[in-house]
Amino acid sequence: MLSRMARDYLAIQGSATPSERAFSSGGLTDTKNRNRLNGVVFESLQLLKSGYRNGHISAASDAKHHIDSLIASFDDEEGDDDDCT
Repeated sequence: MLSRMARDYLAIQGSATPSERAFSSGGLTDTKNRNRLNGVVFESLQLLKSGYRNGHISAASDAKHHIDSLIASFDDEEGDDDDCT
């Protein structure tokens, strides 16, 4: 009797939450404005969103790298201007 009660009250569907989250995220990606995405692009967007959400992909380090190189190029241009005068 205890095992039946445990199955009734402790039943957890292992795949329910991730699949519901995937469908919800897909609904946000496939809106009226984006209804012409082909399957490959849609799948790629969903994988990127999942990677960002789960921390497997981080845009912060890439952005920092690009900003640092941009700042360095501006510093180089300012240094070149000083040499010409």
